[in-house]
Amino acid sequence: MKFADLKINEKKIFGLHLLYSIIEGILFGVVALNEFVFIKSLKGSQMQLAILFQASVIVFVFTVVIHELLKRYKKKTILRMTALITRLPMLLIIVFPRELLPAKDMVFYHYFFLVIFLCYYLAMPIVYPIINSILKNNYSHSHFGKLYSYAAMTNKIVMMITTFVFGWMLDADPFLFVYIYPVIGVLGIFSLFLLSFAVKVDYLQTCEKILSMRESLRKSFRDMKAIIKFNKPYRDFELGFMLYGFSFMLTVAIITLFLVEKLGLNYTSLAFYKNSYNLIAILLLPVFGKLIDRVDPRKFAAFTFFTLLMYLFFMGLTEYYPYYFDIGAYRFYYLVVISFAWNGLFAATMSLLWNIGSAYFCKDDDAGAYQSVHLSMVGIRAMIAPLFGIWLYQYIGFSGVFALGVLLLILSITVMFWSLRRDRLFI
Repeated sequence: MKFADLKINEKKIFGLHLLYSIIEGILFGVVALNEFVFIKSLKGSQMQLAILFQASVIVFVFTVVIHELLKRYKKKTILRMTALITRLPMLLIIVFPRELLPAKDMVFYHYFFLVIFLCYYLAMPIVYPIINSILKNNYSHSHFGKLYSYAAMTNKIVMMITTFVFGWMLDADPFLFVYIYPVIGVLGIFSLFLLSFAVKVDYLQTCEKILSMRESLRKSFRDMKAIIKFNKPYRDFELGFMLYGFSFMLTVAIITLFLVEKLGLNYTSLAFYKNSYNLIAILLLPVFGKLIDRVDPRKFAAFTFFTLLMYLFFMGLTEYYPYYFDIGAYRFYYLVVISFAWNGLFAATMSLLWNIGSAYFCKDDDAGAYQSVHLSMVGIRAMIAPLFGIWLYQYIGFSGVFALGVLLLILSITVMFWSLRRDRLFI
């Protein structure tokens, strides 16, 4: 694909998408160290750490309601209101203390931090379906995966640079986040205002009778039920995703605790590991962007789940083989390096699969509805998995949680291949 081959509208939307991805990359680069800031600088508890991660995904429970709002109100207005409601609270972090206070005094700031980022994460179930709809209706099918992968690659480059700089700054001053978070809050407002200009057709329902909100929600749930019931390939895709999602959410907070409490890594080393897998993802995104357009999403998903399996496997082995070497401020654990190499493969494939995978099972006009089902499932498992992961860790330790995560991923891969085999048998 050459840039000159794109239609004028595709070029325009891609330009806006690219600039939006750059700005969001700065936000993601800072927020990538969020859980480490919470544990290392603010000394939050293990359960609060699980709640912090839970806040980032439980918001997707509201996706169905939000999908109805997107049909009733102008998307430009929704994006701009979302920018103000979800990103402005980050400016309040300027009032946080510049040093660690006694434990009883820090409790208020722990929960204040959680509330601020709950507001921040509320943007995701609103913004992701809109982006999915904008791109699906403006990029041709043959260019969809490629253009998305280029924007995602740029996003990860910016994120990687930002994470490195922010990690280095935090090692110099663990409370520097007090000034950084308000700045990215302002940038986040600007990025969503920018995205609003990519809304090509901002329409409301005019040809159909407008249902009450209650009736409309009932219809949405019926539609969701019909999608799951009659679109068997998509249903299998979501079942595999559910198993994968439980594995991911059970282990994500545990990995943070493992790296900080068990391995004792500083911010500089943590930023290095974050950047290492993002660098691999950047290099591989164009390859996988082309591949996802050519293979069944279930086969692509099976490979993605396998990469996470290997990430957890080598991370878990580090507890038994904790060998490392130091270079300056960096500490390199041999098996953690291998683990994060697999995490790079996972990041490259999942960034495509999670955001646009569901769109391959439907018509263009249904992309928003299918993504809403997909995101709602994310919110449902988020209600259970993160806190359950911490509870399990307290009883069975790091190894037990990692082993359970691997088992769930084996089941998710099995579901994908079973679904593919069933469809071949009945063609």
